[in-house]
Formats: sequence, structure tokens, C-alpha cells
Amino acid sequence: MKHLIPHDLDRPLARRATRAALKGYREQFPQFSPGGDWRDDDTASVWFVTPVGRIEGTVTVKDRGIQLHLTNLPFAARVFRRQAVRIVETEVKAWIEKAKQGLLEE
Repeated sequence: MKHLIPHDLDRPLARRATRAALKGYREQFPQFSPGGDWRDDDTASVWFVTPVGRIEGTVTVKDRGIQLHLTNLPFAARVFRRQAVRIVETEVKAWIEKAKQGLLEE
């Protein structure tokens, strides 16, 4: 399942906002054991654990959007798919707005 979160930032700023969002997600939701590893400048492997299993995917910074792609979604976790996407999208959008306002740390 792929989901695109639109943005109107230049790519370097979108990268910074996305990295900040993922870091914020880890700090805000430690109960889901979120984690991730950046494969390159634009793509991160991400995961978190729900009561019904581990959800894995990728986050990719694109020119006009941040793409969330859930690649491993246990059958029992599929009922949480929309909620998971909504939570990640809310966090990313908040950091996109902070980036627009010049509020990202260097």
C-alpha cells in the first residue's frame, strides 16, 4: 500500500522535515517501538510494532511529496492500516509546516 503526503518544499528541506518527523514519531510513540534506517538521502526503511505484529515499510522523499509504502503488514494488523497512515501523515505534515516557518534545527 502506497500513500503520498504532498509538500511544496525543495527536496533538501523536505528531507530535513522528513527526518525530523521520523525522529519525532520515535519520541512521541515509544510504545510502538518505532525504528528506521536511512538507505540513502531520500529513502528510509521504517517499522513499528502493534499488538498484532510488526508493520514495516519505506518512506521516500520525492520532489512534490513524501511517499509512505507499507511493505509488510500482518493480516491481523490490516485493520490498523488507515490509523497508522493517518498518524504518520499527521506527523509529517506538522514537520512540513515547521520547515515552511523556518523552525527546523540545523
